[in-house]
Amino acid sequence: MNHSLTRYLALRLFATIPLLLVISILVFVLVHLAPGDAASALSGGRAISQEAMDALRAKYHLDEPMVMQYVLWLGDAVTGDFGTSIQTRQPVATAVLDRAPLSLWLTFYATVIVLGAGVPLGLAAALRRGSRMDRSVVTLSVFGVSTPAFVSGLFLLYYLGFVAGLFPVFGTGRDGGFLIQVWHLTLPALALALAVMAIVVKITRAAVIEEMEKDYVAFARARGVPERRIVLSYLLRNALVPVVTAASVIVVATMAGAIYVEITFALPGLGSLLVDAVRQRDIPVIQGATLFFSLFVIVVNVLTDILYVLIDPRIQFGKAAR
Repeated sequence: MNHSLTRYLALRLFATIPLLLVISILVFVLVHLAPGDAASALSGGRAISQEAMDALRAKYHLDEPMVMQYVLWLGDAVTGDFGTSIQTRQPVATAVLDRAPLSLWLTFYATVIVLGAGVPLGLAAALRRGSRMDRSVVTLSVFGVSTPAFVSGLFLLYYLGFVAGLFPVFGTGRDGGFLIQVWHLTLPALALALAVMAIVVKITRAAVIEEMEKDYVAFARARGVPERRIVLSYLLRNALVPVVTAASVIVVATMAGAIYVEITFALPGLGSLLVDAVRQRDIPVIQGATLFFSLFVIVVNVLTDILYVLIDPRIQFGKAAR
């Protein structure tokens, strides 16, 4: 297992390089083909002389063909130099690394809520199939899937923040301890988790119902195996396989939803950095933040494949990625 895992990770690492290369080309081309003059965007929209504009074009190689522009940018990016933010004059790498921890922590917190609540709810609904509880869970799941994260965020912000006063309505609690940060990020994490949790509930419910109809469950009951053991040791373990299969999509969807939640709650995360960069056409920040998101997606996919094999040993590395 250790040898196959090492080989698998090495293969995925090599496969990541051309994938990131293709993504970087797409991002570079799309950003530079967007409406508007890149040099004007780099000047921050200020009126400057033609000499200054020409110097700006030369500094950022805008007077070169696009292919050469990309090659020069890629050469700097390989060394960790993604350029400088047009608006803040801060190195892009520094800006991204300063904002990324909050987005990653928010995504992790929301994912814990999604799995910690979604799997038990789906399991309970399946075990009580056709009951009032089952119908309620299914109805709420449909409602949750159809409600955008920013709408849930506004609802939670108003009722649990302003009206009830249970949670803070702004800030990240970064200057406080761990529990203070958790308290500050609970509302954003809940808003982020609700829509994705509904998907986990539906997947878990369907998987448990399918497993309940298999012969090994009837055989275990005939042997007198306690129902609790059947549910926890057999049903749930096998039903988690499709949940893990969808885990990469769940985590990526959560990370994408964090962009809207960060705007709603005014959180200084990577999502709000990217949105501000798009509004201001801060080209270096757009490229750097997008590449970070892409790398995050790739890492999540690799970790999901590994977890998939650990839960279901019948799957071999190499087949997990197919």
